[in-house]
Amino acid sequence: MVKRIGILTSGGDCAGLNAVIRAVTLRAINQYGWQVYGLRDGTLGLMKDPIDVVELKTSNFDGNLLRMGGTFLGSNNKGKPFGKITRSGKEIEISDLIIDSFKKLELDALIGIGGDGSLKLLQSLTKKGNINFIGIPKTIDNDVKHNELSIGYDTAVDVATNALDMLQPTAASHRRAMILEVMGRDAGHIALNAGIAGGADVILIPEIPYSIKGIAKHIEKIRGEGRNHALIVVAEAVKKEDGKKATVKFVDGEVRLGGIGSYLGDKIYKLTDAETRVTVLGHVQRGAQPTHRDRLIASAFGVKAVDLIANGKFNRVVVWQDRSVKDVSLNDIAGKSQTLSKNDPLIEVATALGIYIGDIN
Repeated sequence: MVKRIGILTSGGDCAGLNAVIRAVTLRAINQYGWQVYGLRDGTLGLMKDPIDVVELKTSNFDGNLLRMGGTFLGSNNKGKPFGKITRSGKEIEISDLIIDSFKKLELDALIGIGGDGSLKLLQSLTKKGNINFIGIPKTIDNDVKHNELSIGYDTAVDVATNALDMLQPTAASHRRAMILEVMGRDAGHIALNAGIAGGADVILIPEIPYSIKGIAKHIEKIRGEGRNHALIVVAEAVKKEDGKKATVKFVDGEVRLGGIGSYLGDKIYKLTDAETRVTVLGHVQRGAQPTHRDRLIASAFGVKAVDLIANGKFNRVVVWQDRSVKDVSLNDIAGKSQTLSKNDPLIEVATALGIYIGDIN
């Protein structure tokens, strides 16, 4: 009989995480009378001594957390739950330490909120520890397979669309080509959706090749029609024309995606003589106040996850399909991403609107 469950957030933060934690807590306590424990900083909380855990109560959710971005439990996208560490002169397997801590808490099941990569790691960890597990998809990139909407995605698109709305007047005032670089590690969902909604003239995504000459030709076409400015949206994972990724090396030595906007700005200026300016939206897309849709999806996912535990269905992931919450096997989702195809309906919409979206023919 289930009496105690745990919940953690893993990977990058996004809007809507607090809403899903709230939904899990309210459903588990009010409907089933269970105890709910939040594990701080993902699996890192289980590596600490004492274990960094907090019992969640309905009183924790007085209304404010629902509206807040990020996750009040904290998250982690660096420390992997496998490998060796040394403690008190002894070499310890990290996964064994995490599993042992989970057992000490006497939890009957774990709910993990993460993207395809986090779900893959949690799948391996919970399988090794024989832990009852339910996954909830969250990622602003919206690239979790078999899932139409992930927590955080709608807010990220809304932020990018608002940015385009604010860039258009200044672009027109100074006769500029404004470039907006948005997130999208492997997929171009944010760029495509925000670009259409925000009236972009050019949308570049990692799934479709492009050419600088093609962009320049499109800008000249816009000029020929009497408009003095252009809006360009590019996903951070779009490569340079030579096929290399645009990256930035940080002071800690980590190399991350970034810089494709500046690369395009220089190239476009040289070919068109159009004054360009680049805005990198970055983590603003993650930390915004969640939209109503993200709050709704998060709430529905949280309730469904708890009900799956109550029904003894484990190693499942809740998903949004056909305007309703369903669940699929963890094996069908963990580590598998969902990128855009050239035949995506929204790509057809973009081309029908006269947007340059790369060399798709």
